[in-house]
Amino acid sequence: MLIKLLSVALTSRRDKSILYNRSAIFILSVVLIISITTYDINTINTGVGLYGGLYHINIIGQLFHSTIYLISGIIILLTSFFARNSDNLKKISWPSHSHNINTAFRKTLGITEDSLTKYANMIINKKSEKFKILEYPLILLFVITGATFLISSSDIISIFLSIELQSYGLYLLATLYRNSELSTGAGLTYFLLGGMSSCIILLGTALLYTNSGITNLEGFYIINYIWDIAKYDSISIFQNSYINYSLIIMTVGFLFKISAAPFHFWSPDVYDAIPTIVTTFVAIIAKLSILVFLFEIVHYTSDSGFNGNFDWRYILLLSSLLSLIIGTVLGLNQFRIKRLFAYSTISHLGFILLSLSINTIESIQAFIFYLIQYSISNLNAFMILVSIGFSLYIYKNEKINGELLLDKNNSPVQLINQLKGYFYINPLLALSLVITLYSFVGVPPLLGFFGKQMVLSAAMDNGLVFISLVAILCSVISAVYYLNIIKNIFFDKSDYTIREPYKSLMVESNVNIPLHSAFTISISIITLLIVTFLLLQQDILNITSLVSIYILNI
Repeated sequence: MLIKLLSVALTSRRDKSILYNRSAIFILSVVLIISITTYDINTINTGVGLYGGLYHINIIGQLFHSTIYLISGIIILLTSFFARNSDNLKKISWPSHSHNINTAFRKTLGITEDSLTKYANMIINKKSEKFKILEYPLILLFVITGATFLISSSDIISIFLSIELQSYGLYLLATLYRNSELSTGAGLTYFLLGGMSSCIILLGTALLYTNSGITNLEGFYIINYIWDIAKYDSISIFQNSYINYSLIIMTVGFLFKISAAPFHFWSPDVYDAIPTIVTTFVAIIAKLSILVFLFEIVHYTSDSGFNGNFDWRYILLLSSLLSLIIGTVLGLNQFRIKRLFAYSTISHLGFILLSLSINTIESIQAFIFYLIQYSISNLNAFMILVSIGFSLYIYKNEKINGELLLDKNNSPVQLINQLKGYFYINPLLALSLVITLYSFVGVPPLLGFFGKQMVLSAAMDNGLVFISLVAILCSVISAVYYLNIIKNIFFDKSDYTIREPYKSLMVESNVNIPLHSAFTISISIITLLIVTFLLLQQDILNITSLVSIYILNI
């Protein structure tokens, strides 16, 4: 980060940003290798304390540190290469290549070699203004640092500093495209409501400190574990209840930040207004770190003696129930695709919070697996959405109202109707999106099916029959809006026509613009993982099972 700060301050060329993004990928790759190679089976149960107990490194922290580094590196690929293949015109699938057009035909159309090259360069470099933002990879590194610190935090001081480091970076990311009025407004909304949630978290942590006089989380865990010894002491009962309600207040703040219902109202507007490339990062990394942190608090307070009164974990169950219902019902009438993905995320949070509120081997395994598969599937969906926007540059759709596509340079695909007939433009990319959507629905044998099955199985084993039935019903209903997207892609007629001046250069009605190999390889690998998970099922589930067993010290 120091090198990037100096580079941003001293450079005079804004177009070097593409190299900065590549250097960020290199940095994350090195850190990922370090994180993986430092796994030590002998310290999994105890972990390692750092900086006087402010941070605690254990197996769950290292697992999700590696996940964050990997996913962040893939996200930065979106701004590390020109989206379209930078080869010559022959790679852009022109039906009539320059060497096949005779001289008379060229003169008739007014086509020259220079004009062909000019139009090819226009296609390749269109929307290249996003590559002129030098600060983008630097801010991403700050957010990633805050996320990894939060996962490993074991003190209420480091918790608040970490969540603020992550949040400030996200506020800056949302408003990074200064030429976008919508992005600036969404960033301001995100900042104001995020600041309010930070105040709620600060209130909860302040009450914890006021009651106990300690800041280290291990101290709170010890107080909770000696509950049974002092259960007839009225002062201890009062103190334990005080800690209970303090944790409720703090959890409300974190639920606000991950946009779980009923604190979800800001996320659809923010997701829809900010650039799609930024939405990809905000929708995944910001939630991943907070959910893992909440998991550790749930795990270490599960046997705390709160069973005699209102358990703070009940708020997770309530939020899970509301997230399932709200994310499903409100998603049915959406016609903007990023708002639809926002409500889809809220629905998925219902499953994650359901597994989070149960502390058994099955629920821990379900939580880890579902969180990883959610991150992978969501990443693939947003990458495909960005790639579709790049591939549609030479097409125009006169049936789309221009007022509905404000800021289309930063978010070219905003409406579900824009995907009509896309299968006939780029079949492979359309098929990858459909596979990802089927995984969201939970169709076997795709990756999403196993995640939902594990969560529901853990919930049923713990007697949560009602919420399990609601989850199954909501999963079935949510298939409606996913299938609507699939219908638009495969069964509706395309409204796209090739815009001038490219129309005079082409004979066929549908032309593919090749995307960069970094995009195509990443999307292909993730899609194959979603499809072929059944073949890798045993190995991956064994890993999550081992992690669950070691967490419970069995």
